[in-house]
Amino acid sequence: MHDFSDVSRLGGSVIRAVLADSELSNKFQIRAVTRDVSSSLAQALSKQGVKVVTADMSSPASLSKVLEGTHTLFLVTLPDFVTGAAPGTEFEHGKNVADAAKAAGVQHLVFSSLINVTEASNGRLPHVAHFDRKAEVEKYIRSLGTPATFIQPGYYMTNFTNLQLLRKGEDGSYTLAGPTSPTKAQMPLFPDSDTGKYFVAVAKNRSKVLGQQIRAAADYYTPTRVMQEFREVTGKEGQYVQLDQEVYKSFLPPPISQEILENELLCEEPDFFAGGSLAEGHELLAGPTSTWRDGFRNALLVRMLAPGWFSNVCKNDWPA
Repeated sequence: MHDFSDVSRLGGSVIRAVLADSELSNKFQIRAVTRDVSSSLAQALSKQGVKVVTADMSSPASLSKVLEGTHTLFLVTLPDFVTGAAPGTEFEHGKNVADAAKAAGVQHLVFSSLINVTEASNGRLPHVAHFDRKAEVEKYIRSLGTPATFIQPGYYMTNFTNLQLLRKGEDGSYTLAGPTSPTKAQMPLFPDSDTGKYFVAVAKNRSKVLGQQIRAAADYYTPTRVMQEFREVTGKEGQYVQLDQEVYKSFLPPPISQEILENELLCEEPDFFAGGSLAEGHELLAGPTSTWRDGFRNALLVRMLAPGWFSNVCKNDWPA
């Protein structure tokens, strides 16, 4: 089992979940792929019995080496706007890993995928590249005939903090601002910490889920519901404000403002998962998912209530 993500939240969630599962941890030796095997995180994993190796997703030769003898592979590709790479690099990385997995005889490729927004919206939302590239990687994996399952993560709960969407005013109240209708937009909220739960369920039910798309989210939330539960859990005042699209974009890093805008508009029409149901994923888990309320209670998001939580780092340091 592997994690090709430099976003340690996802890979870390998978590793923790596998280590905690007696069946999988006894059956498999976990191999984690990183760019820096000397990092503190890599060293911590090694102490837990995880074999930490290095590979370059731009190098098919290095991928072939680390995938040798692999049974189950967890693959996450990073959006080009995160890495600062040239457009199309994310697909190229996914293709390279898929080719290496095919050559190595991987028995189960679990890919973190998304829908093709350009196609689902009939061309109305053509700039959500981090969705479209993952959909293209999924399509390529399917074309190879490699045994695979595709987990589609929902709208990350951490978006509210990472994208600075929920802000504290001078009067102490909070405002969630977005470009969509407060009652029509449907966000399938998902805590990235639950990635491991879904992976374990998929890995343990391989024959049942091969070829399937498993949509991962707690539930659909309108902006109105988000703020209602925010008030109930925190005791803080809060409201949702619908912004003009150009005003909304002005709060985002310019290189990705249109992409994030269209990502938000997707939640209103045609739908984050293009009409796909959450039922299959919930049934597969056979247990509770972490809800928006849980996000506050476990302090994942409650930190936003602390003074000085928001910063402009992403605006200052975003890749050009």
